[in-house]
Formats: sequence, C-alpha cells, structure tokens
Amino acid sequence: MSFEVRNLTKSYGDKVVVDHLSFAMQQPGVYALLGTNGAGKTTSIRVMLGMLQYDEGEILWDGKPMVPSERNIGYLAEERGLYPKYSLLDQLLYFARLKQVPKLEALERIHYWADRLQLNEYIFPPKKGKGQKSKANRADQLSKGNQQKIQLMAALISDPEILVLDEPLSGLDPVNTDLFKTVIREEMQKDKYIIMSSHQMPTIEEFCTDLTILNRGKVVLQGNLDEIKKSYGRVNLFVKCDEDIAAYVEEAGLTIAEKLPSEYHLKVTGEEQAMAFLRTLTEHRVTIVRFELREPSLHEIFVEKVGESHEEE
Repeated sequence: MSFEVRNLTKSYGDKVVVDHLSFAMQQPGVYALLGTNGAGKTTSIRVMLGMLQYDEGEILWDGKPMVPSERNIGYLAEERGLYPKYSLLDQLLYFARLKQVPKLEALERIHYWADRLQLNEYIFPPKKGKGQKSKANRADQLSKGNQQKIQLMAALISDPEILVLDEPLSGLDPVNTDLFKTVIREEMQKDKYIIMSSHQMPTIEEFCTDLTILNRGKVVLQGNLDEIKKSYGRVNLFVKCDEDIAAYVEEAGLTIAEKLPSEYHLKVTGEEQAMAFLRTLTEHRVTIVRFELREPSLHEIFVEKVGESHEEE
C-alpha cells in the first residue's frame, strides 16, 4: 500500500493557498507537514480528507484515486471540536457509528481507550447513592487536555489505516504529552500511515523520517530528514569548559551562535576546523566538560527556509 499526493493545488480567488504540493509514503510511517501559520498545512490536510475541493492534482491510495469516505481515516483536528452539551459516551458512540464500527465493538474500544488515556471517571462516572441519578459528563465540563484526549479517542476508535494528527501535542502538560507520544509510537508499531503537522520541531525529529516544509503554499524543502541534515554537514559545535575560553574562540575566528553562562554554541565550517579548535584547547590544558559537533537541528533548518514569515492562515 502507498499514499501519494501529486501536484495538489488549492486557491481562494486569486490567492493560491496550496501550490502544486507533491509527496509520497511508500510504506507505513510518519510523514511531517511543516510550515508557519498560513503556510497551507491545514488546508492541505482538509483537502486530503475530502473536506475541501481542490483545483488541480491527485490523491492516490495504492496507485488509485483515493475516495476519503471509502477509507478508514482517523483525524485529530487542530481546532478541537466536541459537542459541548452531549455526554462523552454518546459522542464517542456516534463517532464510531459514522465509521461503521458495530456498537458492541465500539464499547469495547471505548473502554480500552478510556483506561489507556485515564478517562474512565469522565466517560463512565461512578453511580451516585440510592435514588440519585448519575450525571454523565459533558465535553464542556472537561479541561482542554482531557477534551483533547477524547478527540484522540474519536480519531482512533475505528482503528484507522490512515491517521492524520494536526498539532496533536498542542496545549498538553508534560505528563499528557508523554502519554500521547506513547500512543503515537504504538500506532506506528501497528504499521499505520500517519501524517503529522506540528510546530514542535523536537516532536517532528522524534517521530518523522520524511517531511515537507511549506512557505506560503509552496514547497521550500522536502525529503528524508536524516539526509537533509547530512547535506548541511556538522557545523554546530557545542563547547563547555571549566575555564573561560573566550580568547581561544576569538583567536580561532569562530562564529558565536549563542553564548550561555558556561557554554558556547559555535558555528564551524566542518570537522577539520572543530578538531583544530579541540587541539588548541587541549594544548592549553583547558578542562573540557562538553565538546559536541553535530548537524543543524530541524528548528535551525526550518528558520533558514521560511524566515520569520508569520502570515495568519
């Protein structure tokens, strides 16, 4: 199986929001769509899901035109949207019914995910005393983090073959962030096709092997993340010493990217310049606590490619 987008284009009047976007997933994994606000990420996702019509292009599943309504797709939207006044259990059963999940099977999955995401007390509130009715919890009675968990349950309840996560970790506390990450890893192990959009670059580096960076609807960078990093070379040098090394940095002609109280982030031309600086420090018997040479981070690459463009979508 494969998922492929070819020359996808979407305009609103004269404004081109998505400009000939193409990418492919030839096997299960996590593919990242990155960009500033207004870059076209969410619009691209909505087009792929059949929520918006597109002007040009193709969306293919296993080489054939994909009809989103005929595929088992789970979607966690960036704009969280539950029905605020309905019980959580009724909503989850409704979402399962939309995906043709039989009621008994849906209940089994709801019990599983309620336990997995620590939501039992909200979806299945304990019964009150004799003569008192237990009031089912509604979405508007939950914290934002727990509402997000409910929406993740709704996305997963059909055991989708394609999972689309738009800013899945936005607004979560550290505990729930780790919980969501664990769930995402579990879905990866089930050989799912996962498309993720996020502004959290460390999350993308943690999960995604391939990516596309969009800027104002256009692709500005695309490919395998490891290969992209390697193409830049190891140009970031992090040095921490017990002694002050400012004079040695200046003498070596190194560019200071960032100076922390006890550490330098330096820019070098490559391994040769870094090793020459290391020799200088050792010759002067400087106590080296950290000496790390690495490729640029995804954050640095992203900023280089899209600059400071923050046009609102």
